[in-house]
Amino acid sequence: MSIALRHARVRYGPLEALHGVTLVAPGPGLTVLLGRNGSGRTTVLRALAGDVPLSGGAVVWDGADVTRLPAYERARRGLCLVPERRAVFGSLTVRENLELAAPKNDFACALDAYPQLLPLLPRRAGTLSGGEQRMLALSRALLARARVVLVDEPAQGMSPTVAARTYELLGGLDACVVVAEQRLPPGLLERAGRTVYVHELRRGAVVFSGEAAEATRGPGGTGAGRTGHGPRSGRRPNPSG
Repeated sequence: MSIALRHARVRYGPLEALHGVTLVAPGPGLTVLLGRNGSGRTTVLRALAGDVPLSGGAVVWDGADVTRLPAYERARRGLCLVPERRAVFGSLTVRENLELAAPKNDFACALDAYPQLLPLLPRRAGTLSGGEQRMLALSRALLARARVVLVDEPAQGMSPTVAARTYELLGGLDACVVVAEQRLPPGLLERAGRTVYVHELRRGAVVFSGEAAEATRGPGGTGAGRTGHGPRSGRRPNPSG
């Protein structure tokens, strides 16, 4: 189980956002895309999901080229994207949001994951705080039982306790999980319970690929390749997918 980009290029009008990016996210497991705003990490997620077209290169899922497969077809095959914004239906209640994602309206596991949502069930999702909306969006992803889960800044707006719980949940999924973050979350390696892979991006290019344990030994202990002048590589998962 894996999803990968091979020499992927993405353009927004005259600007190129990804410059021949090659990376792989193996599964089941957790892969973190690190980078500052504008580094290309969100574009990588959107490219994997089919939300933006490639101007060059390929998306490979379990060894098959799915570059031309539209986003809705990737979703049907088990890919779930949780974007940073507009990840819930704001005009619907929390209960209705969960019912849309739950088979036979059974969303008990979502409330087990985030019991904070229980008293919010009658509330419209658009009235929730940012952290509450993230919990709801991630609950919908958990209910989808997807094979590939892509999440942009999963813990945004959450308390440290809920953020830690979120990474425990993501790390325990039987899926290929890819998250985009500016920095490695504290304690991630202990909570994930398995090997965590990291790809650090800078200005639309990969500057480090390897295990998160290697990244934490980089400058400042929050990422890798921050002070270098070229790509660095740890033990890369095989991008042939």
